[in-house]
Amino acid sequence: MPEVSPDVSLARWTTLGLGGPAQRMIVANSVDEIVQSVRSAADGPALILAGGSNVVVGDDGFPGVVVLVRSAGWTVTADDGGTVDLVVQAGQDWDGFVAYTVAEGLAGVECLSGVPGSTGATPIQNVGAYGQDVSEVITAVTVLDRLADEVVELSAAECEFAYRGSRFKHNDRWVVLSVAMRLVRSPLSTPIRYAELARRLGVEPGDHVNLGQVREAVLALRRGKGMVLDPEDPDTRSVGSFFMNPVLSASAYQMFLAKADGREGTTWPEADGKVKVSAAWLIENAGFRKGYARGGAAISGKHTLALTNRGGRTEDLLELAREVRDGVHARFGVTLRPEPVLINCEL
Repeated sequence: MPEVSPDVSLARWTTLGLGGPAQRMIVANSVDEIVQSVRSAADGPALILAGGSNVVVGDDGFPGVVVLVRSAGWTVTADDGGTVDLVVQAGQDWDGFVAYTVAEGLAGVECLSGVPGSTGATPIQNVGAYGQDVSEVITAVTVLDRLADEVVELSAAECEFAYRGSRFKHNDRWVVLSVAMRLVRSPLSTPIRYAELARRLGVEPGDHVNLGQVREAVLALRRGKGMVLDPEDPDTRSVGSFFMNPVLSASAYQMFLAKADGREGTTWPEADGKVKVSAAWLIENAGFRKGYARGGAAISGKHTLALTNRGGRTEDLLELAREVRDGVHARFGVTLRPEPVLINCEL
């Protein structure tokens, strides 16, 4: 398990390009190395870092062991002709895996094309985009339970998946080692649920479309929003969507409508009378436009949900996030919550 010089900034391993140094850093290339690395930090804090696409690291860095997860690859464990079971290593580049599934005619994650980061991060965040959530295909997650000091397999139900969350998020007890999924063998996608994607494809919601066409349409939509990593595009120096779409109770939704003068923006009905409201709409209608800058950070010029690093520090980004959060609350009475994990920093 090679160690990396601790004076190297964590910015090097995050899509934001922000973050101070680690006290100690270890590169882990296999499940065994991940487990050994985490166990070596049993007496102190440990940060598991792979793609670095969903973390905001403070300017002071991380006062403990950082384990760079570099395990990769996947294994087909069952194939009955209709469904295919696979186990994917935590460090596997997610979009590389999605490209494989599309090429092999396996449906279930095609709408998650272009999502940056590693496969191990997907159950933590319950990654979702364009009408698909990864929890819809996950059957089990193998983790290291740091509390019991043992490797265990948790079923999908035991993962406690929720909107952009799971039992793993904001909980350093669990270290994801691999993810088991079940995909459908089909040249066509799962039903297209997201209206914007359906319009791009020229189909109706609920239609099934060629997997390759869905992947290309999703990638095109994401590029147009600066959501596909590109070193030449400063709008992609982000964690993607910085804020989650708030889910309001029926009463909170009525209060929001009153403050919004009856305008509801983009909304999605949820269970129990709840309503999910577009965070992007809230931000824009609170007066924050694309490209709005504060110090060394700015709202993306392509998408108001993305906060980008423009050569500043983590604190610049957090100041911008606070301004946006407080401005939305003052205008609509709705509190936006961050989607990424905040490491040694806070809003």
